[in-house]
Amino acid sequence: MASITSIVKTSDFILSRPTLSKIVTPIARAFVAYAGYREMGLKFNDLIMEETPIAQKAISRLPEDEIYARNYRILTAHQLALSHQLLPPNKAVQPEEDTHYLIPYLLEAEKEAFEKVELDNIEV
Repeated sequence: MASITSIVKTSDFILSRPTLSKIVTPIARAFVAYAGYREMGLKFNDLIMEETPIAQKAISRLPEDEIYARNYRILTAHQLALSHQLLPPNKAVQPEEDTHYLIPYLLEAEKEAFEKVELDNIEV
């Protein structure tokens, strides 16, 4: 599995190259449109697998209001999936609302985990 740090570095590289960005950005937008998670009321960061220790640490560091909003979005999506429905277009998550609220916490937790591994395996 790729680390969040490598994914962020790759995306920054792609966005810093105009030609590459012109190719990849429409593909990414099409992927998001077909994925349909916004119609379920979810943001992209709600889809990150939370069973890893790094993700659990990052989620625990979120502010209380963000944790509540995240849990509400996930519960709403589960209810919609059970009832085989989608949110109306005016209640779906809009592209400008789909912020990467969890990524900074994931990067921080991942950096700490890498440092811990390095310190644990240091040879004196």
